[in-house]
Amino acid sequence: MDFTFTEEQQAAAEAAKGVFAGVAPDAVLSPALTRGAVADACDRALWAKLADADLLSLLLDARYGGAGLDAIALCLVLRESARVLARVPLLESSAAAAAVQAFGGEEAKSALLPRAGRGDLVLTVAAHGRTGHDPAELAVTARQDGEAWVLDGVQTAVPWAYDADVTVVPAHSATGRTVLALVPRGHEGAVLAEQFSTSGERLGELRLESARLAARDVIDADGAWEWLRDLLATGTCALALGLGERVLRMTGEYTSKREQFGFPIATFQAVAVQAADRYIDLRAMEATLWQAAWRIASGAPGALPAAGDVAVAKIWAAEGARRVVQTAQHLHGGFGADVDYPLHRYHAWAKHLELSLGPAAAHEEALGDLLAAHPLA
Repeated sequence: MDFTFTEEQQAAAEAAKGVFAGVAPDAVLSPALTRGAVADACDRALWAKLADADLLSLLLDARYGGAGLDAIALCLVLRESARVLARVPLLESSAAAAAVQAFGGEEAKSALLPRAGRGDLVLTVAAHGRTGHDPAELAVTARQDGEAWVLDGVQTAVPWAYDADVTVVPAHSATGRTVLALVPRGHEGAVLAEQFSTSGERLGELRLESARLAARDVIDADGAWEWLRDLLATGTCALALGLGERVLRMTGEYTSKREQFGFPIATFQAVAVQAADRYIDLRAMEATLWQAAWRIASGAPGALPAAGDVAVAKIWAAEGARRVVQTAQHLHGGFGADVDYPLHRYHAWAKHLELSLGPAAAHEEALGDLLAAHPLA
């Protein structure tokens, strides 16, 4: 495998580093110090900077004002964002816009994509189902009524639901197909209720009760939801990787300065072995991430569908990120739990990413199903 990035992909990563350079991971209240949300909205100032740097339109074609790049470029940018715990719906909005571009009708593309690329319109995706454990596409029903579609059901833990102008909702129809409904915020029959993530971010429970949408606002192309779900999962892996890399660096810096018995604890074999194990975790997370992103970007065939590579990447991301932050907490001692030090924030975000779109066990089950359906020679 050749994971050499193109000049365009590297330029996107460098632009992201510049934008995120001034972002402080502790710029909002600690989730340990508040019962509700750490803030009422996402970081709008940072969102504007991302728009100015053309990082919100990476996946969009030039006719919509985009750069026409791929999932690999997006993951490089997401990796940088997670290092500073950037509070923006970059993954959700970018992935939703890419799905509209790939599978939506011309009317939806023209109405949404140029504005999304400029940052004037925010998109998100309801991808967690009714409980966070069941398939998202089964949580909502969609039935046709004349020229319109009518939606009923509940989606939980919708990220950035109160910031988004449009939520992409997967729903199953009577024929067993999955459609993607583009539900505007405040739409009749769509009600939000507050929820909160482990990171302290404000989520939304989206309840749809006979919500009626025009046909132009529903994407019924085959494979649209599966493609979007894989892109979201791969982007989540990129976030986990960036977070884990920053946490391991924090741990290295701390253990190099903290002394016991007159020596930095980083020189102790027990500390070095634990750090080395976590480094191996990160390298496995990185390799499986780029494999999954490459499968999505290239459409290249493989022994398994691309969903298999995505499942492997998500298994490593979920387990690896958890192990990295737990080891970091252990090696930092009590200092790691100090709310004046940012490590506890990374721990809270890692738990959210571990469970987002399904924990490792769920993807192990999905991988097993794929292996059963596609026996390897």
